[in-house]
Amino acid sequence: PSVAHPFGTDELGRDLFVRLWDGGRISILIGVATMLMAIIIGTTIGATAGFYGGRVDNILMRFTDYMLSIPQLFLLLIFAQLLRSTNNPALSGGPTPIIVIIGILVWPPIARLVRGQFLSLKAKEFVEAARMSGVKNFRIIFRHILPNAASPIIVAATLRVGAAIITESTLSFLGFGVQPPTATWGNMLKNAQAQMTYAPWTAIFPGLAILVTVLSLNYIGDGLRDALDPHHVE
Repeated sequence: PSVAHPFGTDELGRDLFVRLWDGGRISILIGVATMLMAIIIGTTIGATAGFYGGRVDNILMRFTDYMLSIPQLFLLLIFAQLLRSTNNPALSGGPTPIIVIIGILVWPPIARLVRGQFLSLKAKEFVEAARMSGVKNFRIIFRHILPNAASPIIVAATLRVGAAIITESTLSFLGFGVQPPTATWGNMLKNAQAQMTYAPWTAIFPGLAILVTVLSLNYIGDGLRDALDPHHVE
């Protein structure tokens, strides 16, 4: 590190500060996009299971339990390797396939959370009043129940961003995530392995970026949980 390059340079002489910001843009994009995908899938499945109950609930929750029973990292590595073997550059090394892979594997906890909220809320008086008024099920789900279940979903979404950043960094560190020359914090750590003895800053700064970002998101999630919980007492 120097005045010209505050965070030093990497093995190719590229400014680490610039790459850190550029890599953060990709890592946070993956985290947010993955969160949105997981929220959409998990909320849809959880809301359907919790509202309709019976056989629908049983089928969807058994599928959710099946997804939870499979080691996520194992599937992530398999899917990532399959995409890397394709000849399409957009699928073999960009952020889009990583977003899709993580998004379709991390929704089950959100589905269970939403289902629990719907099971509790669908027996409330305002839902019964909507039924008696002739309101259709679709409107009851999205207009009456879902807004009242939004608080825990928002908290889960905030925490999911941090978890997705960690997952992406893990995949990139193992060489199965976003491929160079596109920078992410994970592949910056991977590239720093060979330089740890004489250029430790190439690993310290990306590692600190992951730590600070995920820790900040967790604190935001905890704050939202306290702020949005109607039973929370100061």
